[in-house]
Amino acid sequence: MSNPKAYSQAVLDGSQQALDSGMGENSTLKDFLALIKIGIVNSNAITTFTGLWLALHFSGSRFLDNLDIVFLTLIGSSLIIAGSCTLNNYIDRDIDHLMERTKGRPTVTGKMQASRVALLGFLLIGLGSVLLFMTTITAGIIGLIGVFSYVVLYSMWSKRLHVSNTIVGSISGAAPPLIGWAAVDGNLDIMAWTLFLIMFVWQPPHFYALAMRRAEEYRAAGIPMLPVVKGFKRTKLSIFLWVTALLPLPFLLLDLGTTFLILATALNIGWLALGVYGRKFKDDIKWATKMFIYSIQYLTVLFVAMVIVTLI
Repeated sequence: MSNPKAYSQAVLDGSQQALDSGMGENSTLKDFLALIKIGIVNSNAITTFTGLWLALHFSGSRFLDNLDIVFLTLIGSSLIIAGSCTLNNYIDRDIDHLMERTKGRPTVTGKMQASRVALLGFLLIGLGSVLLFMTTITAGIIGLIGVFSYVVLYSMWSKRLHVSNTIVGSISGAAPPLIGWAAVDGNLDIMAWTLFLIMFVWQPPHFYALAMRRAEEYRAAGIPMLPVVKGFKRTKLSIFLWVTALLPLPFLLLDLGTTFLILATALNIGWLALGVYGRKFKDDIKWATKMFIYSIQYLTVLFVAMVIVTLI
């Protein structure tokens, strides 16, 4: 008969090994999701889907009849975005340890080798590009332009050199809805370009508000974000100007109906009103936090509303 104590210890050891294994798997998944910046991937999937949905709607195509295009577009765009974010982590691994927001990334902690991170980034972009080219050539080309603008123009060039880095980075951030539309209709409609403009104009006030909250971290990392170079007063003025630039854009989407026009205009005015109201408080960081949170809610509501109004 076996020793009861030895048997109990073996069971405990086995349980601990299983627990450690599970924790290791969870840690690996967490590192991977951090590497590809899953939050950015998910948010861009919403705008990509909206562009695709509207292209199907206005071309008179049935959604269920085009599920192959839907899956190819969403998966392909998500892969190239994930790959671009992975390469961004690879490029920024020498400065990410200086910022609280990025110091836990696997490229900083050493959990993932730099060479493997770079290889993964290129593989994701390559696979995603193939899937997009399987829809239309236009979608594939726009996807590659987005990759180039984010990896090369933003991450490798403007981010560390120019205060206009946020504006340069907005090019890639505005590409997803254009990719979605192009996957259905390669002859891009004015509505597709309006979606691009909305995304392009939305990004500076969104990221300037974030930069205000993280100004000292960006300063320590040597990144010339607007609040670091020009100060909070100038940054707040820029945020107001960019939000104001959003006001006329819903009027280019009249085909979505009066309900959407009213909602979009209310969201734009609400953003400006929040900024004006918040200026009575002396805490710039609190103001920036409110503006940042509103910007996220604004984008989600706006793009989801574009889909909903076509169903009514």
